Amino acid sequence: MSSGLVYAVVGVLLFVLGAAGMLLLPHLLRKILAFNLLGSGAFLILVGLAQRDGGVDPVPHAMVLTGIVVAVAATALALALLRRLHALSGRTQLADESADE
Repeated sequence: MSSGLVYAVVGVLLFVLGAAGMLLLPHLLRKILAFNLLGSGAFLILVGLAQRDGGVDPVPHAMVLTGIVVAVAATALALALLRRLHALSGRTQLADESADE
């Protein structure tokens, strides 16, 4: 088993855990953390697929570095919005749609 395959398999596991967290967890901070886990899984998949025949393709690595920067900015924005929601409403979960009817 090559190291690239190990990275790809671990990336798939992290991606699945992050996707499950996004769908199943109601708390917004946990959803943000699950989204970061999902992104980390995608980055590991890209790094794992970039290693072929003993050589390394630099383009996926550059994409991962760019993705990390974008993920940090998106996480900062999401945390700022969550903090604002908590300051305005005192809640850290979205309103239940069935309660509005």
